[in-house]
Amino acid sequence: MPGKHRYETQDELSCSHSQAGKGGNLPEPPPEPLLCKDRISCRRKSWIQDFDIAGQFDPMIPDAECLKILHEILSDLQLGDFLIKVNDRRILKGVFAACGIPESKFITTCSTVDKLDKMPWEEVRSEMVGEKGLSPEAADRIGEYVQLQGGLELVERLLQDPRLSQNKLAKEGLGDMKLLFEYLALFGITGKISFDLSLARGLDYYTGVIFEAVLLQQENHPVEEPVRVGSVAGGRRQAPHCSCGSPEGRSLPRVCPSPQASGQKVRTTETEVLVATPQKHLLAARLKLISELWDAGIKAEMLYKKDPKLLKQLQYCEDTGIPLAAIVGEQELMDGVVKLRDVATREEVDIPREKLIDEIRRRLEP
Repeated sequence: MPGKHRYETQDELSCSHSQAGKGGNLPEPPPEPLLCKDRISCRRKSWIQDFDIAGQFDPMIPDAECLKILHEILSDLQLGDFLIKVNDRRILKGVFAACGIPESKFITTCSTVDKLDKMPWEEVRSEMVGEKGLSPEAADRIGEYVQLQGGLELVERLLQDPRLSQNKLAKEGLGDMKLLFEYLALFGITGKISFDLSLARGLDYYTGVIFEAVLLQQENHPVEEPVRVGSVAGGRRQAPHCSCGSPEGRSLPRVCPSPQASGQKVRTTETEVLVATPQKHLLAARLKLISELWDAGIKAEMLYKKDPKLLKQLQYCEDTGIPLAAIVGEQELMDGVVKLRDVATREEVDIPREKLIDEIRRRLEP
């Protein structure tokens, strides 16, 4: 996928997405077909790509970008209609607690709930009661929640739920889920995202948001023998296990490269434009602008902070060798322009918003 700015491959040790090169293009897929009917051959022919965002950032900003990337990939591959399900460990843990499930049964209950995409609720409930030892009343209370799917409206409804509103963990997770959907709305992709409380895969060790993409059955596309693909991608937030910036000062070659290792300033990223803001409360403006640049195939990034200082943003450009900064502030929003800064010369010029893409492409021409 030429022009996409921020993919990392698994065979590069899942390099830090923010630190180790947002310019890697996805390699061409293998010539074998991606879809197959035999589970064993599917495993043998699987083609896995991975990207990661490592570090400490403000809530849900990198999570939203991960979902944006996944949406781009599935749209570009044209495999058919798809849906990206999202959930959060904190929400499900809060739901179980509010339903009277002890902490000791969290993992086993998760594994049963996760079967809802393959089994009807009656069978899942039977397993909870008969095999996992839950009371029928507790199982029924869980059933009121784990069969729910929706979007921002569902999140807001659950924030007002009498049981969940009393649970700190559930409120925290739902608050972040609301924030996530607000960011996804700015990216224009909420139509393909579903908040699904039955999504429980890996919640025994993932610490926050999880998501999974599934291909949907094409009703008007009959085939002799339907091919079931199911899940085609997934992701999650989990506690960091990279020692970047750790107190011990350990370095991780290839994962956390040092641009000063050779004593010379080296460009450490293929990012072409940094989207920046000079004032507070302009995260939405940055998200909208960066989405426009991504959709135009421009390699762009932004700092994963709600209100970063402008000087820090510009210093990041200089440190990493990003040639252009697209700055959108309150005055620029009023005037319908974007301030385009040449990082090397520090020269700035106001560009009408509708001409920004063409101007960036012109400046990036070799």
